[in-house]
Amino acid sequence: MERGALAVGMLGWLALVAVAAYGLIVLAMYLCQRNLVFLTRPEYAKPSAVGFPEAQEHVLDTTDGERIVTWLKPPADAKRPLILMFLGNGDNLGIAAPNLRAMGDDGSGVLAVAYRGYSGSTGAPSEAGLREDAEAAYRLAASLVPPERIVLFGYSLGSGVAVPLAARHPVAALVLFAPFSSAVAIAMQDYPFLPVRLLMKDQFRSIEVIDKVNVPILVLHGEHDQVVPIPFGRELYAAAPEPKRFRSLPEADHFTLFRDGGIGIMRAFLDEFGLR
Repeated sequence: MERGALAVGMLGWLALVAVAAYGLIVLAMYLCQRNLVFLTRPEYAKPSAVGFPEAQEHVLDTTDGERIVTWLKPPADAKRPLILMFLGNGDNLGIAAPNLRAMGDDGSGVLAVAYRGYSGSTGAPSEAGLREDAEAAYRLAASLVPPERIVLFGYSLGSGVAVPLAARHPVAALVLFAPFSSAVAIAMQDYPFLPVRLLMKDQFRSIEVIDKVNVPILVLHGEHDQVVPIPFGRELYAAAPEPKRFRSLPEADHFTLFRDGGIGIMRAFLDEFGLR
């Protein structure tokens, strides 16, 4: 009898320890979540120092008091678009410079945004903060060219910035490389043992606003993408209104879309709709 009671007591104690340990894990994940969601790259560089001398640095003031670094290469003429580029999570302007230069080597303009906390921009990132960064960049773009020449481009995390911006403002087109339906959906897949939907602060629910986008949409995804698996891009595409185009690259992963033909696919898409 005493031995049975002891075993029951031990099991109860172990259960309490397990619950407490789980609670600590949940608390730690909640408190540290932005360090996991945003892989900030604060390193600052001038465009000319990383092989993009055609670009000029512009520092923008956001409405909430931050200063955001952007790089601008103006369009070569009045017929070329201005591509407003929102980078991926682990990118910064210096890392992305070769792709940015390649995007503009046909005469298109490029305006690339360093989110707060990245590439010398002040502040710390959050979904609300990135929305303010996007608004500041859009204001600059709209001061340079009419809205019908602004092409929004979102890569990975940047898709979660570009989609709602396109839903709020007039633009010419929306280009998405490796987009997700929502960041919370990816987190739920990666952390199935956590109540992610309740805990996550920055959920980037693109799928809930993409139906408000009324311009041509291109979704490009690599079939070997293990960061944002292609079903997330297909789900977002299915929710998007026409006109829209989906392209998959059979050999590409999350990091090789530009190298494996993404820029050419984007240009063909813009040509199809008379935007280049």
